[in-house]
Amino acid sequence: MKKPVLAIMRPDMHLDHSIALARSHGFDVVAAPMIELNDHRDSNFDGIVQRVLTYKSDIVIFTSANGIAFTLQKLDLPDRFIRALNRTCVIAIGSKTKKALEKHGIRVSLMPESYSSKGIAEMLCEIDGKVIEVVRSLHGDPALIRSLEEHAGVEVHETAVYELVLPLDGRQQQLINDALAGGIDAFAFTSAMTVRNFMEVARIMDAESRIVDVLNRRIVAAIGPPTAEVLRKYGVEVDVMPERFTFKDMIDAIEECVKR
Repeated sequence: MKKPVLAIMRPDMHLDHSIALARSHGFDVVAAPMIELNDHRDSNFDGIVQRVLTYKSDIVIFTSANGIAFTLQKLDLPDRFIRALNRTCVIAIGSKTKKALEKHGIRVSLMPESYSSKGIAEMLCEIDGKVIEVVRSLHGDPALIRSLEEHAGVEVHETAVYELVLPLDGRQQQLINDALAGGIDAFAFTSAMTVRNFMEVARIMDAESRIVDVLNRRIVAAIGPPTAEVLRKYGVEVDVMPERFTFKDMIDAIEECVKR
């Protein structure tokens, strides 16, 4: 019996593990990174670091495991920063981010039940007058900042420590061609930016309308609501979204969908 073919479009740093996980669930895999992570330093970064080091920050939010690595690599004295972080309330968006923080010796105070920016906002209901630092990518969901700023007297600072760009090394076009040829049964979209870049590659190839038709005849999985929303804006129907917004849970959900 032919195995279903799954398209995985995560960054290179996550591809090998993701491919192995998908294969362990009975999938053949077509893989191409639709995003690449580059270091980014904005004008807010130094201020956030200084407030943490001088114990003026009450809450520090990390919205990805990548954000931790890109933060620490910018610092001359990362150990000092970690010690200062451990005197604040550190929030991780999900289990993967929590593990990455703990690996660096950072204690995590809170983690939302729903691994999303919305989950963080819903969890933080008594934060009036607090100083909050948000560490994320350049393409983070602005809804989190808006939600936090609705609280009385809250001071919110945001820094983007990395950016997501579209790599074009031939693998992306090959994945689109495989999809157009009917060689892919399911698509795993792990971020809104992955969707946008996937569609941009299709547009460059003059195949955007054709790829939307293909997606609507196959299984399309979105890791969470922001990703699903962008897919729908392109006219793509979302078939699968896991209850917990992790890659493993998404693979489990796709497997269940394939079996139906």
